[in-house]
Amino acid sequence: MTQFYDYIIVGSGASGGAMAYYLTKAGAKVLMLEAGKRFGARTFSPNEMISNANLMWSGGTDLTTDAATVLLRGKAVGGGTIINQCLLDRFDDIALDDWKADSDVSFFSSDGMKSHYDEVESKLDLYHLQKSDWNRNAEIYVDGFKQLGLEWSPLRRGQNNCGKGNDCMVCLGGCPRNSKQSTLVTFIPKAEKQGLELISEFDVSEVVHGKNFVTVTGVKDKKVQSFYANKCIMSAGAMGTTQLLLKSKLDKKLPALGKNFHCHPQFMNIGFYKDIVDSHKGSFQSVKSSDPRFREWGFKLENVFAGPIAASLLKPGYGVEHQQFMARYRNMACIEVAVRDQDPGQIRISNSGRTIVTKNLSDADRQRANKGNQLVKDLFHATGAYEVVSSPLQIGLHLMGGARMGRDVRSSVVNEEFKVHGMDNLYVADTALFPNAPGINPMLTTLALSHRAAQSILAEAGHKETASNSKEATA
Repeated sequence: MTQFYDYIIVGSGASGGAMAYYLTKAGAKVLMLEAGKRFGARTFSPNEMISNANLMWSGGTDLTTDAATVLLRGKAVGGGTIINQCLLDRFDDIALDDWKADSDVSFFSSDGMKSHYDEVESKLDLYHLQKSDWNRNAEIYVDGFKQLGLEWSPLRRGQNNCGKGNDCMVCLGGCPRNSKQSTLVTFIPKAEKQGLELISEFDVSEVVHGKNFVTVTGVKDKKVQSFYANKCIMSAGAMGTTQLLLKSKLDKKLPALGKNFHCHPQFMNIGFYKDIVDSHKGSFQSVKSSDPRFREWGFKLENVFAGPIAASLLKPGYGVEHQQFMARYRNMACIEVAVRDQDPGQIRISNSGRTIVTKNLSDADRQRANKGNQLVKDLFHATGAYEVVSSPLQIGLHLMGGARMGRDVRSSVVNEEFKVHGMDNLYVADTALFPNAPGINPMLTTLALSHRAAQSILAEAGHKETASNSKEATA
């Protein structure tokens, strides 16, 4: 017997998890499809290499066409919220005003987003990192900022009863305490109690939009299966959503599909100190740059670190020189430069069905990165580092765009109601719809936009309470 759903959600990350919660709360029959496996606190591996293989697409080795940038994206129930640090900041007026200018969408403003931020924050445990949480890496960061006269602030993280252990580093491979506020431990369990059906390890291959319903086809256990629903919401992330829409041949109707792909290119800088730093212990991210000048400069700085395997990739080459680099692992401090990129790339599908991402770092963005790297060198030298290494590796985090929101079908893919242009039964509600790179961690805004999308979807379906809330949020 064919099962028919009110809604099918493709993807289980920040957007998909929140969407599932709000739709099932309204009484809808919802199916969630996720390509990755389902892990939990007891089954996440503490081994860095195994975690990468288990939790990321291509084991974390997706590359742009020039092989210069590594693109990281989650592949597990919980999506990117499993492998990120769950840093939760609201967008500022700079980011939202730029979005409004690019898209002509009126609710891109602090006032337009406030009720949605308020709502999703009320469902999460939020924590500002305290001075007592700092490790030596954070102390070096703050000391350097003070010496150079720059403003810094504590990071706000989604966590609950994290404890004072020295294993925070493993959180990038899945939280072993169910503390980090991923959708795996927040929205999805609540949605399942409300009736959500979730199928993991289901690789969606095509979405067919019909006048009265949508067909979603994919493979599980080497068997092709199809599911049907009144509506389908794409929440597979910028690359996943765009890839599926392209594979579904929708680029013929949507000229902007695949274009305007952004990320936050990140560059790691290592400072070496004579004394032990042990950046891998404790809360390895605690503080961020908050000086207004950083927004003008187009980058931000955060203290950060990496496990031995990831750290070894920051140094090119091999042999004795590389061994000497890694032998000083406990003496390393690290600060990242995250660039707010200005020049977009493109996602395409080859004739063989392979996803191709063209995302070259433009001269303007390279200048931003260079300025940031030089500032980090100054910070390290001011705090006593005897050597500073700027890694040439470019890490593409916070993948965005490819199916951006806007009013003009020629330059956008999704309208202000989150519908794909010309398709009443197909929605996008994830980072693929971002008009440009905000320069701020996108997780909280992704959750907030998913809440707004759920309100819009349910209001159209005649859910009175949600329709009322939607009007209040829009007013």
